[in-house]
Amino acid sequence: MSDRPSRLGPIAPVEFLDARRITFVEHPPPVLSPAERKEMDRIWVGTQARDPDTFDGPLVASLGIELPAPGALVARWARVTYRYRALRRLRPPEDVPGSVYVTVLLPTEAGLVVGRGSPSTAAPGGWSLPGGSVEPPEEGRPLDAGALRREAVRELAEEVGLRIAEEELRLFAVTRGRRFGSLGFHFLAPPVARALVLRRHAEIVAAETGRGAGPELDAVAFVGSPAEAARLGPGADYLPQVLRRFGDSV
Repeated sequence: MSDRPSRLGPIAPVEFLDARRITFVEHPPPVLSPAERKEMDRIWVGTQARDPDTFDGPLVASLGIELPAPGALVARWARVTYRYRALRRLRPPEDVPGSVYVTVLLPTEAGLVVGRGSPSTAAPGGWSLPGGSVEPPEEGRPLDAGALRREAVRELAEEVGLRIAEEELRLFAVTRGRRFGSLGFHFLAPPVARALVLRRHAEIVAAETGRGAGPELDAVAFVGSPAEAARLGPGADYLPQVLRRFGDSV
């Protein structure tokens, strides 16, 4: 099934990229005017006032891509922090750096695992595949496919409580958001049992609640189609298209 929208239909939120050979090239962060810097800091202060636990942590920002040959993707990126997301309120979408994020497609006999963001996350109440924004590597270490796999493994362990080896993940799809150009790297994991997912997630919830932190995903569910995901409630923009592509592949 094609993900290309019809001439009369709406534009799909994300597009799939033919990316079998991926190269990351680091660039400086976006240049901000004094007015933008002041307003960005003001917005961040307001964000922290509403949620004191909000952390201005490190992020990988997508500055654009090139597709120099079939199967080849060159991604320009920069080291930024969460407060740079305020630029989405200050600039046109085409002038805003996108996010770089990873997800894990975790099959079970009941469908793919999805989770609902807890109130403390950037998307409270939103359903998504396990995953999250990519953090920059340490200075001197490259951002590459191996780093993305490690991020995906870490996110799965933190959100669902399952630990898998990096080599067990394979890149399933790469997406680019239509609005901000965010890059999503979606990895497919080996199948696991539904009961194991529920047990490990319950253990994570108990452990995080005991620490007073709260889990990143406050609920998990299992879906086999975009329609099933839609019935759960609001979800990540990429979710329907990735679910559809996975369904077409099995």
